[in-house]
Amino acid sequence: MQTNISTRLLQAFLALVDCRHFGHAAERCHVSQSAFSAMIQKLEAAAGARLFERDTRNVTLTPEGELFVQVARQLVHDIEAAFADMSDYVARRKGRVAIAALPSLAAGWLPPVLAQYRRRYPGVMLELFDAISDHCLDLLRQGKADIALTAPGPNLLEFDTRPLYSDPFYLVCRRDHKLAGKRRIKVAQLAGCEMIHLARSTSVRQHLDAALRPGAVIHTGLEVEHLATVAALIESGLGVSVVPELTLFQFRLPELVAIPLDAPDLVRPLLIVTPKGRSLSIAAQGLMELVEEKAGRANASSAVNTPRTALPKRKAPRQGAGR
Repeated sequence: MQTNISTRLLQAFLALVDCRHFGHAAERCHVSQSAFSAMIQKLEAAAGARLFERDTRNVTLTPEGELFVQVARQLVHDIEAAFADMSDYVARRKGRVAIAALPSLAAGWLPPVLAQYRRRYPGVMLELFDAISDHCLDLLRQGKADIALTAPGPNLLEFDTRPLYSDPFYLVCRRDHKLAGKRRIKVAQLAGCEMIHLARSTSVRQHLDAALRPGAVIHTGLEVEHLATVAALIESGLGVSVVPELTLFQFRLPELVAIPLDAPDLVRPLLIVTPKGRSLSIAAQGLMELVEEKAGRANASSAVNTPRTALPKRKAPRQGAGR
């Protein structure tokens, strides 16, 4: 049998249990005594038994009423706890949000955003996956990540995407390299440079292969996974490399400089990717707002021409993949 018992009826029952007086219980529930009596009658009808014995002086529980007291208290407690819990999620006092990002973003651009989020919503558990593009998308498909920051690719049709940042490229070389004194460099000026490449699976390498003419640069044979390795190879005089702006934090070595490429079409577009047709949780919406806020500032800043960049010495080496 289906019953339709509201929290209000349960609270009226418990008020009468505590007060043992219809007038006092009605006052506690902020209703008239007649309305309160009707509520108790409705509850008893739904229970199929009398829950109270009444006389002119006393209100006492029947045996069935005694059985129902603990059930009613537990039901009211559970309902109130459920709404309090939901209120915590809505206010971002608790929850979980997971973000997947290319390693080059996860190691440099993203941590300040996560730190800001943690300060603002300390009760929300943050998860970060640093992964190449395809793995980022797999994490979204599996529901393990709410948001992904990644590069364009062929597997994005099933997702919602929006621009994050257009990442321009820089030449990184030693201070004694023939191009080190330039303020900006055209792609044609890279001809004859000994190039240290990132692995072909990386988004950086895929963009460069499309932009650099075969034979224009000298391939050193050095093809590595990690930006920190690229930096060490350049510092040792084994060649130069072309990397996106958002990875430059990996090249803060005293002997290196970074010079912007004068190539408006050579940029690495980065995207915010979310599951299509699925709303973000309130916790994830908060993180999305901070990501977009920082991306907006970064895009506004990149509109200004960037001069040749000195790379101050970093405090300690950091490993990061150039993906």
